[in-house]
Amino acid sequence: MLSSIVPSHEPPASARGRARQPSLATTASPYVVEDCLGLLQVLSDGTVLRFPPPPFPAGDACDDGRVEWRDAVYDAGNNLGVRMYRPRRRVAADNKGAAGHKMKTKLPVLVYFPGGGFCFGSYSYPKNHALCLRMAAELPAVVCSFDHRLAPEHRLPAAFEDAAAALLWLPGQVLRSPWLAGRADPRRVFVSGTSSGACVAHQMAVRFGTAGLHPLKVAGYILLMPYFLSEEPTPSELSAPATALLSRERSDRYVRLAMPAGWDKDHPLVNPFGPYSPSLAAADFGRVLVVAAERDLVRDKNLEYAERMKALGKDVRLALFPGQEHAFCAIKPLSAAADEVIRLIKRFI
Repeated sequence: MLSSIVPSHEPPASARGRARQPSLATTASPYVVEDCLGLLQVLSDGTVLRFPPPPFPAGDACDDGRVEWRDAVYDAGNNLGVRMYRPRRRVAADNKGAAGHKMKTKLPVLVYFPGGGFCFGSYSYPKNHALCLRMAAELPAVVCSFDHRLAPEHRLPAAFEDAAAALLWLPGQVLRSPWLAGRADPRRVFVSGTSSGACVAHQMAVRFGTAGLHPLKVAGYILLMPYFLSEEPTPSELSAPATALLSRERSDRYVRLAMPAGWDKDHPLVNPFGPYSPSLAAADFGRVLVVAAERDLVRDKNLEYAERMKALGKDVRLALFPGQEHAFCAIKPLSAAADEVIRLIKRFI
């Protein structure tokens, strides 16, 4: 259980995005002290500002009628939503027929947690939407892309608590929702994510394994460039250029904003084999697919994860993409490299 590995640290008020009251001596206007790719800014008085992502016109071209989708709320108290995708019946049948297999009316379910360093990101971001449209149409699969609370207003473990709530919400939808029941296969659920979302997927494997969502069956986990860290820097971290999407400076910023108070990069939620992490020997993960990128700050941690999981007897498959950078399939969902990732996932499921 997550509660067994996550210390109960309450973040300070400033970390929850509450504006601090200025002292009588403070007269200067608030200024930006943290900036995350222009999507999130933290001001000197503790105010948190959020901005929409830039438009992605090509993403609209992905919505070509092959997939239908709708939004729902899975946690009304925290106003957290999910975007659910399903290929139209003709598309699903065509995909099955083209593969030469017996056609099935029910499709695998792919749970997807978007990335963003635990600080930003959403299913509604145009590029995430484009990737999910592609996966729904081309796997084909029912795709459920979940949001979670974001740091610094809600430091970890909030994201993991929300992800667990999302998975516990899912069985009712798959079995009884008029929109998913009859289309989603309750015995073929795959939990996935990119970057920080892949960290979330890993922790869901720790918590639920393959049988923890009964009557659903989790058939596997798909980790796309998981944002695994450690206090001891790796060669890929030390060699990451300052211009990279995930540079050391940006990674350290996400850590400052997202980690529970008093914790560093060896927190069990981001360092699965760290000094404070529980053993994974007894965890029943089922099959695991790890996708790593050659020019990625977390490349070495991804490779280490796959190697150590295999040493524990886990069924882990590793794919290293030459020349690619962190989260490449989510950043460029229409690229040739994203094509290959989708083909890889299709073979896996």
